[in-house]
Amino acid sequence: MKQRPDPMPRFLRWRSNMFQAPLFFLLTGIFGSAAVVASIWAKTGRSQHRLAQAWARACLAVSGGRLTVIGAENLYKHPVAVYASNHTSYMDTPVIFATLPFQFRILAKKELWSIPFIGWYLARSGQIPVETENARGSLASLNAGVKALRAGMPLFVFPEGSRTPDGELKSFMAGAGFLAIRAQVPVVPIALSGVYDLLPIHTGHFFPCDMTLTVGEPIETTGMTMRQAEELTLKVRSRIEEMLTVQPVGG
Repeated sequence: MKQRPDPMPRFLRWRSNMFQAPLFFLLTGIFGSAAVVASIWAKTGRSQHRLAQAWARACLAVSGGRLTVIGAENLYKHPVAVYASNHTSYMDTPVIFATLPFQFRILAKKELWSIPFIGWYLARSGQIPVETENARGSLASLNAGVKALRAGMPLFVFPEGSRTPDGELKSFMAGAGFLAIRAQVPVVPIALSGVYDLLPIHTGHFFPCDMTLTVGEPIETTGMTMRQAEELTLKVRSRIEEMLTVQPVGG
């Protein structure tokens, strides 16, 4: 059951348009610029990542959303893993950056690199662009992800590829399974609940609500072969679906 009223009350639209949205874009500009400056001398990406975490927490505060994390202990079980989550909203990224306690790289659509401030951060912090319409480019991106994993850098992906239009879980692409099996690292499933209602697709209005980020048990890939990538992908989706059933989307 969704927490967001339809239609949204006028006072909430007014608050979002006058205060929350402008502050969100201002914070994005400030932290994005700071990340570009920091990248001049910080080559490891740590400074940029700390700035991204600060940006994410500030954005969550501005949005008014209340986040609960379940299963946080599963984030500490492996130093390197592929973290895979359902994709519900533009606010998913701030929620992820605000929650994961370590530096990681994110695989994201190449189009995001053209967005001012956000694209600058992505480019200067070593994130990995994915060409969704070019099979050869997609494979090159996945190979770059495998290289990062083998170098000891955790990776985060949205296996659905794009935001859900209605809050429901979509089918998964096999990228997360490919990455994890090639690098022989676990996949950690993450379920986001309520974030869709905070900032749904095709709207610029924030509706403060309760959100839950649930971290599942890592799924081991040791000994698996590439022939099992699709099987692993289906297993990850099933785990996330189970967690969403326990924590229904929209609370």
